[in-house]
Amino acid sequence: MLPAFTSLRHFSTTTMRRAVSEFRMTVPWGEMRGQVWGPSNGRPVLCLHGWADNSGTFSTLIPLLPKGHGLSSHRPDGCLYTFPLYVADVRRVVEALQWKQFSIIGHSMGGNVAGIFSALYPEMVDAVVLLDTYGFLPTQMTDMFKNMRKGIDDQIHYDNKTDERKERVYTYEKAKERLKAANPFLSDQSADILLERAVREVEGGFVFTRDFRINLKNIVNNNIEQCLHMLSLVKARVMLLLAKDGLFKMFTLPNGYGDRIQKSWTDQKATILNIEGDHHIHLNKPESVASIITDFLQSHSPDETENESNKNQSSKL
Repeated sequence: MLPAFTSLRHFSTTTMRRAVSEFRMTVPWGEMRGQVWGPSNGRPVLCLHGWADNSGTFSTLIPLLPKGHGLSSHRPDGCLYTFPLYVADVRRVVEALQWKQFSIIGHSMGGNVAGIFSALYPEMVDAVVLLDTYGFLPTQMTDMFKNMRKGIDDQIHYDNKTDERKERVYTYEKAKERLKAANPFLSDQSADILLERAVREVEGGFVFTRDFRINLKNIVNNNIEQCLHMLSLVKARVMLLLAKDGLFKMFTLPNGYGDRIQKSWTDQKATILNIEGDHHIHLNKPESVASIITDFLQSHSPDETENESNKNQSSKL
């Protein structure tokens, strides 16, 4: 076990009639935070939240499943947020938990991280549920290097403005308004759930906990051919739950990329379901997807020896 993985802490509480513990793991730049649900000998399922969300995004869904960016430390100064680093974060977590094989539920950006991880470590992932995401986000070749340049310039500009990086203080209602403006799919209740980990109270109000740098351009992009190649490396059973009023109603991938990815998933025998709901359906109306996810995961449960070897809870980050 690597030194960075040696500190694991769990703080237990009870929420929504189900036991949940706070997960804290020491990493070289601070700590990663998440939540752990269920018994220690249950089937391990890692839940990865979307961009600018936090692990609270699964708080209404997890209690409906069978038992079985938020508060984490910011990256060091000068460090860019990229998909490979998110994948490395997942690798750190499962190494610390000593999971040999597990399932992933990924929403939005978390689904894209799940796709890449499952391609790089196919032997570790037995099932993947992608919530309103294709699992990969291709970029046109003509934009890849423009994005890289902009991301680098934005990062340097941010680094040079150290004296201007004051945390803005909001009332709770103003913080909620800002969160909902950036996430128009959220219901009032869902916004309150996310704000439990998205803000912290200070003198005079609340400040957001997330790192502003997640808004900077991601400098590591993949073109459609790279995405399709990675997709072909995935060995896990995969299910895509695409919301009819979700992300891809507002945002269409160029050049028919979405159709090409869906066809490749179909060729891989993945299950693709178009469901009623919006981008945060798993949070806003978890009952509409809980049984679908349950049936999918239980249709191919790891055998008892695999469960015994994992001996860990389901975690959401």
